[in-house]
Amino acid sequence: MARLKAFQGVVQHNADIADSVVVYIEEAHPSDGWMSTDAPYQIPKHRCLEDRLKAAQLMHLEVPGCPVVVDSMENPSNAAYGAYFDRLYILQEGKIVYQGGRGPEGYRITELRDWLDQYRETLKKPTNLVINV
Repeated sequence: MARLKAFQGVVQHNADIADSVVVYIEEAHPSDGWMSTDAPYQIPKHRCLEDRLKAAQLMHLEVPGCPVVVDSMENPSNAAYGAYFDRLYILQEGKIVYQGGRGPEGYRITELRDWLDQYRETLKKPTNLVINV
C-alpha cells in the first residue's frame, strides 16, 4: 500500500507534465495460490477477464484519478514489458525512456520521481528557434 501511495503522489505532482496509467496484470499473490501474508485484499487467481476486471476495480480505488487498464488473459502487456510483479515505465513518443527494475525489489519510486524532476527542469530551459524567411 505504501508504494501505491507514493506512486499516487508522483502522479499528482507531475500531472502537468505527464499522463499516467496503471496496467493491471495477473495477480502476483492470489489468495488461492502463493499468497502474501501482508496482502491488503484477498484476490483469487483470475480465471477469466471478468475476474481480472473486478480485481482492477480495487486497484482503481488505490490510485484515484489515474486510469487503470487491464491486460487481457493472454498477458501481452505483461510479456512485452516484463512487468510481473510490478514495474515502472516512462514512455515518450512511443519509446521507453525509463525502465524501472522488476518489483518488488527493483521497484524504485524515487528513480521515477528523479527522472520526472529532471525532465521538468529541461522544460524550463529556453529553446532557441531559428526561422529563416
